[in-house]
Amino acid sequence: MASHTRVIGAVPADRRRAAVAAADDGPAGAVVALCHRNRRGPYTGVDTVLRAVLPDAADRWPDLVEQHRVELLYGMPELEDLIGPAPRTLASEAPFMERTRFYGSSMIRCMSQGVVSFLVEYATALHAAGKAMPVLVFDEIEAAEATTQEFVALLIRRADPDVLRVVASGSGGPLPAELEAMLDARAVTVTAGPPRSAAATGSPAHATEAELVEAFVAGDGTSEDPEEIRAYQQADPGVVAALHDRRADELASKATWSTRIGALAYHREHGSDPAGAGRLALLDAQRCGVAAGFSALVVDLGHRGRAVTDPVRDEHDFWEFTYQAAAACVPLNLLDESLELYLDLLRRYSTPKVHMTCHYSIAMLYTRFFQPRDHEAAVRWQNTAIAIAGLLPDPGEELTFSVFQANGMALIQMHRGNLAGALELVEGGIARLDAHLAPDQWVLHRSQLLYNRARLLVAMGRSDEAFEDYTTLIGLDPYYTDYLSERARIFRMRGDFAAALADYDRAVELAPPYPELFYNRGTARQEAGDLDGALADFDFVLAMEPDDIDTRLTRADVRLGRGDLDAAEADVEAGLALRPGDPRLLCMRGTILLQRELLDEAVAALDAALAADPKYPAALVNRAVAAYQQDRFEAAVADLTATLAIVGEDPDVLLNRGIAHRAAGRPALALADFDRALTLPDADLDELRRERGRTLVEAGDR
Repeated sequence: MASHTRVIGAVPADRRRAAVAAADDGPAGAVVALCHRNRRGPYTGVDTVLRAVLPDAADRWPDLVEQHRVELLYGMPELEDLIGPAPRTLASEAPFMERTRFYGSSMIRCMSQGVVSFLVEYATALHAAGKAMPVLVFDEIEAAEATTQEFVALLIRRADPDVLRVVASGSGGPLPAELEAMLDARAVTVTAGPPRSAAATGSPAHATEAELVEAFVAGDGTSEDPEEIRAYQQADPGVVAALHDRRADELASKATWSTRIGALAYHREHGSDPAGAGRLALLDAQRCGVAAGFSALVVDLGHRGRAVTDPVRDEHDFWEFTYQAAAACVPLNLLDESLELYLDLLRRYSTPKVHMTCHYSIAMLYTRFFQPRDHEAAVRWQNTAIAIAGLLPDPGEELTFSVFQANGMALIQMHRGNLAGALELVEGGIARLDAHLAPDQWVLHRSQLLYNRARLLVAMGRSDEAFEDYTTLIGLDPYYTDYLSERARIFRMRGDFAAALADYDRAVELAPPYPELFYNRGTARQEAGDLDGALADFDFVLAMEPDDIDTRLTRADVRLGRGDLDAAEADVEAGLALRPGDPRLLCMRGTILLQRELLDEAVAALDAALAADPKYPAALVNRAVAAYQQDRFEAAVADLTATLAIVGEDPDVLLNRGIAHRAAGRPALALADFDRALTLPDADLDELRRERGRTLVEAGDR
């Protein structure tokens, strides 16, 4: 049986030979991808693999390529020379300075999942056609950018090595936890050659010091040869800078998007003018990273940019490096670092726009990300941002920034529960921009305002008005599929599952594979009675993200409803291995044991669920059922009474408590529960009348 492989070797040539040798039993050979981040930044190496397989995939299965076009091109736009351009969106068309929608690491992970899906599906189609997929070798894995490392981890986890084999090779240095875990679980380790000795270099024999330095620079700083590294570190700084300048000039004439992020920025940064040409190259690279949502890259470039930028002479650029790095820290959960970077800017500068943007951003940290959230602190910070925006001397900036800051306050007010105040702020901003801007100005930001209004309208119970806004937004920006998902939610509220599923299906067709999108479609299919379709969606979510507890729990519920107790139990136990004290999973374990008629074990599981969450209604109801079946009627009544105190008057709970009262010999209390339940909406009238009649008969009142 085939397996993925990890190759560890200090000498790149030995390592790559071992990696290719590991693929020798594969009839299609190997694609060797060099992944060092200095080459092309994020997705370095992934682009190599795709260039190797896309022409054949597009020729054999063009629909497969079309299905994944967005993901394939998102972080690697140069691939359009193979498959044509990506779809245009409001965000991609907006000028950088008008961008108010930015993506982060979760978006990039979705894109990577889409590329993994493409490779797995392509390999599966080849296998079915009697063809073989080349073994994919990702070398220099420790030096890869975080996006590539995450991608390789996902590919190793999701690819069946009998169909698509992966080799990850490197020097054996530390790796991110996810990739390390996948290699430990899914790959065999091969050691390539002896440890590197001083004589075991990749350099030509008798190479001069100058040749060693030139080789290191020509390799874009990716060399692992100790002699080249030593020579570079010991060389005259002026000579080194000149070599970097020359290499940068060579690259500049044909630099692609990815080269600008990687090698070109690296060489300008280390050339003869790091504070000038280096600063500008790093800023260009960071802006590319910001636009795409490469959070780890943006933080790295921000710190590198700050290091070469004079904070006084080039205040704007120093501010931009810092501000963008601080924003990118948030999706990486580096919240303290984010706050410190914002505070650093506030200490350095008195420029109004710097203070406005930093106060806004700190307000967002308090209202959205810090735990516990502090909306009152957010209001204090945001009021300052609003005050500064209103004092900007340029009328155009005062207009757009005042509306932007009011929108930020609207979010805080929504979090405080002041929905009407939030809506007033958003609608006021829409009216101001519509009155003073041409239709083609700040289109992206105006669409964001409309989106915020729609969400507020839903929260206020005005879903028909929100529906109209979402329909307008879908027409404006059809590839931003959040709008389709939100409109589908309104269709579900109306009970129109056919229309909801049509919107979900369209979103799935257009979007990268967001787990939440497939989960939502799965629950809609479940409500519509399409359990096979629901399970297919839940299966796909868990193939992408097996640690997704909500999806695992929901799939267990569907399996339980179909009577597949073993599969439901497998989901629950897998979930509990990840989150042992989760009350929902413990309750589901108790429910399954109840179905198996293992009453003592069921009660123990439900006791554990209630120890974790004493007010979890499902656990109380199921424990009541178990107690009733054990003839512990008082315990059943107590749990059902506690449930009613939590959920309010529920006809089903009253029905069950009435049955328990009757079993305990209290027909009058039973009748009172049945009579009250009969007056409530959604009551099961036939069942209630049946149980009421039975109670009267048993009490002798025929």
